[in-house]
Amino acid sequence: MDTETRRKWDAASRNFDLFTFADNHRLGPHKRHLFQKIRGATLMVAAGTGNDFKFFPPNQRIVAIDISPRMLERAAKKANAYPGTIELREMDVCALEFPESTFDTVVTVCTFCSVPKPVVGLRELYRVMKPGGQILMFEHVRSRIGPFGIILDLMTPLSRHFGPDLNRDTVGNMQKAGFRLRREENVYLDVVKSIEAIKESA
Repeated sequence: MDTETRRKWDAASRNFDLFTFADNHRLGPHKRHLFQKIRGATLMVAAGTGNDFKFFPPNQRIVAIDISPRMLERAAKKANAYPGTIELREMDVCALEFPESTFDTVVTVCTFCSVPKPVVGLRELYRVMKPGGQILMFEHVRSRIGPFGIILDLMTPLSRHFGPDLNRDTVGNMQKAGFRLRREENVYLDVVKSIEAIKESA
């Protein structure tokens, strides 16, 4: 378990919902549209305070993990209110406690801008996904617009102390982990993206 990362997000849990309140209205419809594609046994990585549970379609069986026990404490009430089943578990995405080929769908929301070893975490997700399974990602990434990307590079050494890296190439990292890109759509400029990929059948 990455104790430094756990401490950072334990501290962030106190004000996390305040920072995400405005995004619910602006980005919520895009998340809901993406998550309508959830099917089968589903894993959510980085549940946070459960802010995104309300965007899941009803009647799903979901395992939601987070490295932060404080985040999970705050997520419990929202998990209980979900019209389906959400099981909360404390876990590091870089060391998943699931057998190979467990899940049909994996969901992430602004997760891989914060995982210290993103390719390691994505390879773990690839391992626990069934052949033919899908990953649905709603992620903050580095801009490919030259000056904007450079600004994000310059801001990242500061931002990572209290929150996410701002310059991750999550699409590239996902492909390094073995996933095949199915769809990439810009939601806000080219910084917030909806990403879909699959683990091809053998």
